[in-house]
Amino acid sequence: MIGKLKGAVDEIGEDHAIIDVHGVGYVAFCPARTLANLHPGEAATLFIETYVREDMIRLYGFSSALEREWFRMLQSVQGVGAKVALAVLSTLTSSELANAIALRDIAMVSRAPGVGKKVAERIVTELKNKAPAFAGEASGTIGLKQELGEGVAPAPVADAVSALVNLGYSRDQAANAIAAALKTAGEGADSAKLIRFGLKELAR
Repeated sequence: MIGKLKGAVDEIGEDHAIIDVHGVGYVAFCPARTLANLHPGEAATLFIETYVREDMIRLYGFSSALEREWFRMLQSVQGVGAKVALAVLSTLTSSELANAIALRDIAMVSRAPGVGKKVAERIVTELKNKAPAFAGEASGTIGLKQELGEGVAPAPVADAVSALVNLGYSRDQAANAIAAALKTAGEGADSAKLIRFGLKELAR
């Protein structure tokens, strides 16, 4: 079982990289975000998930152990295989995925190619309680959970966070701002009010 590869990048394909380790080239299928940080001829370290079947051995490579844990955890969801898990990790960072699950932001997860609304809903529902234990949480998500308790974030909260992200703020900045806005506006506030208070927080 291969857990990590450390060597030189020999070649980069559309969905994989070949890592030369002491003259042996290992093909590792990777998320697009991981591939974007690899460059031919440069040193690289990939955290590996090894799949062994009767007719083949396939390696999946990730830039961090955390990203590999997300890959494993995503596949615990019904209907999510390696291809879909890679698509999600190609589209969202670990922090963005943790926030999307905490906020039950189905639209965010369904941005990944091949991930429809039903699969995205299963991901945020089935991983709601598992995700923090594996990934930790971004500070914005922690702030929102403190304001909302253990329940799922209501639609106005998720909509307000998404709106601030669309305005150019990072997911973490948006989550922090809406967490602060909830203290002022209250949990019953609609998305427009939360956005207004959130923007005031960001302008400080």
